[in-house]
Amino acid sequence: MPDKPRGDDRMKFSDTKERHHMANNMDLSHDLAKFASNTRFEDLPPQAVDAAKKSLLDTIGVMLGASGMEPATKPLIELVSEAGGKEEASILGFGGRVPAGAAAFANGTLAHGLDYDSQTPWGAHPDSSLVPALLALAERKGGVTGQELVTAVAVGQELFIRLRCNVGWHMDWNLSGAVGVYSGVAACGALLGLSSTQIAHAMGIVSLTAGGTMEQIFGIGSNLRGLYAGFIAQSCVNAVLLAQKGMLGMENLFEGEAGIFKVYFNGEYNREKMLENLGSEYLCAGMTYKYWPAVGNAHTYIHAAIELARENPIVIEDIQTVRVYVGDFAQRMTAPLDERKKPKTMMDAKFSLPFTVALALVKGKMSIWDFSTDALEDVQVLALANKVEPVFDESFNWNLKLPDGKVELVMHDGRRIERLGSEVPGTPERPMTWEELRQKFSECAEASIHPVPFENVKRVQDLIQDIETCDDVIEVLALVR
Repeated sequence: MPDKPRGDDRMKFSDTKERHHMANNMDLSHDLAKFASNTRFEDLPPQAVDAAKKSLLDTIGVMLGASGMEPATKPLIELVSEAGGKEEASILGFGGRVPAGAAAFANGTLAHGLDYDSQTPWGAHPDSSLVPALLALAERKGGVTGQELVTAVAVGQELFIRLRCNVGWHMDWNLSGAVGVYSGVAACGALLGLSSTQIAHAMGIVSLTAGGTMEQIFGIGSNLRGLYAGFIAQSCVNAVLLAQKGMLGMENLFEGEAGIFKVYFNGEYNREKMLENLGSEYLCAGMTYKYWPAVGNAHTYIHAAIELARENPIVIEDIQTVRVYVGDFAQRMTAPLDERKKPKTMMDAKFSLPFTVALALVKGKMSIWDFSTDALEDVQVLALANKVEPVFDESFNWNLKLPDGKVELVMHDGRRIERLGSEVPGTPERPMTWEELRQKFSECAEASIHPVPFENVKRVQDLIQDIETCDDVIEVLALVR
């Protein structure tokens, strides 16, 4: 696994960049573009193929679930549907066909709408923008095989991880948006069979849309969170189509005088680690899939709470205080504390430690059905959330790997019960199996605004699990649109 550069390593970033430019004027974008254009299905190890197929099933599932469970996605769906246009690609769940860029915009927003989408073991979300963009282009182009789609997914995931893990991130930019546009557009270019030169140009084009800060996640009161994945997906589709038509990008996108690494990441990046064993080692084989529809950093606390309730005969009313031990990132999920204890929107609820921990303790579980708008008014959940107290502990800081969380219950009779949220389901320590992923997909498909018929659900599951034999991936989408 790549190491997060920090401390003395950040000095090495600048040295790395300067040595590279003295020896070779070729920007990193050209290396990444060559990988994207040259990679073939037969180059992928079985684990990377399996991860790409799981990501396809998972992402299509959470898009369907969001169509029925997240009201915040509806304004965007209405806007895209009203605008109409050439019928190139499908809006999942809601139905209808619109231009490919618009479909990617709608489906990307759905994919991250529940915060139920996959993530890397180091956090951040490639698939919620990557998969909608690729599916929209596959429909637009037609005749895209399962092997071609799987290869493109793997390319996008691999480049996302290598960029995400080897830049100096200070919890400022939204990493999924700041690096996801480049990995996403590279994957889209691979799907369309563009040359490495065209893909490099597409990266330059899409750079004009990169951005978004962590305030959209740290702040409260908005419902913008799912929207960023839609914007990324739309930008990737538009950029790659422009490059295909001859639009030119820029030669020194990443490492130029005002390149991405200097402007976005203070010149802190590790070029060698980004390219180390690229094409022979696939870090994307470790992609993870969520058990619960909430921000990934909350999952260690959700797991700890569920296990506390399972392992101990707890009466909720007997709890005096719930302590959550938090580091730098998780602390933001408890502040401002009063607002976090009573979130006003579903997206705020999913980023609230008091609310998610209380919900897990009260329900003893958490499914797509438990995390609904009705839960925002659940008297027992809100009463327990009001008893949550954060305790800062820097040992729970997020230093690349998502940290374990700890939950401690202080009972009215003086007892104290604590649990560390280690070996969380859906992490590399306890990866989600195909059987569990199929169950998650079934629940999401049932939660869709137009529930998918049972026979179609099983057919989609079977098709995706064996998608490398599929001659046209439109066959899959025809069952769920």
